Amino acid sequence: MILLIDSGNTRLKWRLERQKSAEVLVQGVGLLTDADPLQTLCLPKGSRVMSVAVSTVASELRQHNLVAALKSRFTAPVTCYWSERERDGLVNGYQQPAKMGADRWHGMYAAWQKCRQGFAVVDAGSAVTVDYVAADGHHLGGYILPGLQMMLRSLSNDAARIDFKSELSLESRPGLSTNECVNHGLAWLSATFSDRVLADIQSYGLCDLVLTGGDALRLQRLGLQGEIEPELVLDGLAKVHRERFYG
Repeated sequence: MILLIDSGNTRLKWRLERQKSAEVLVQGVGLLTDADPLQTLCLPKGSRVMSVAVSTVASELRQHNLVAALKSRFTAPVTCYWSERERDGLVNGYQQPAKMGADRWHGMYAAWQKCRQGFAVVDAGSAVTVDYVAADGHHLGGYILPGLQMMLRSLSNDAARIDFKSELSLESRPGLSTNECVNHGLAWLSATFSDRVLADIQSYGLCDLVLTGGDALRLQRLGLQGEIEPELVLDGLAKVHRERFYG
């Protein structure tokens, strides 16, 4: 079996697949702050992990600790994958490709394998990333913005006199209370963001929009009409890993 891991700086997602068929057996989440980030992972009886693939944007220390934890639990080789200059026609637009977050690259690669035409990827997690890829596979560039929870924390921590309760509202009309002003304001920002992404897609002549991340459904409900792929980064990581080890 193959163990796939998509790791942020505090949280990770994991997935266990059959080596040959790529059938997903079990998946889950964990925290890098736990002694065992994979404590919820129970292998099927009589099975063992043959290889581990990791896509991570964690700090160097947390990445080191994660790899050490994996090596102590499994005898299988652990491979960390990073952004590349090019893979199967997908061309990284960065002058220094290694500087791009591995999650963005693997998400784009999964979308490229699926679409094979111009597309946009929006990953709405702790941070929101947007990437545009032309029909010829060239990455046109992208954006990195604070995510919803990050903005809520910023208002809560840095503006002490703003008292509000997070409601994750989809309403964007002007608020008539501080609570409404904050929640409607965040919905307004998200809706405005969605309009810009859709305008860019039209401007660049792209065909597809792929959404992923914890707030993907919320963006979709606010007008960002695209296909939601919850495991996009793991899908891309799985493809890269299989291409390396199994052809």
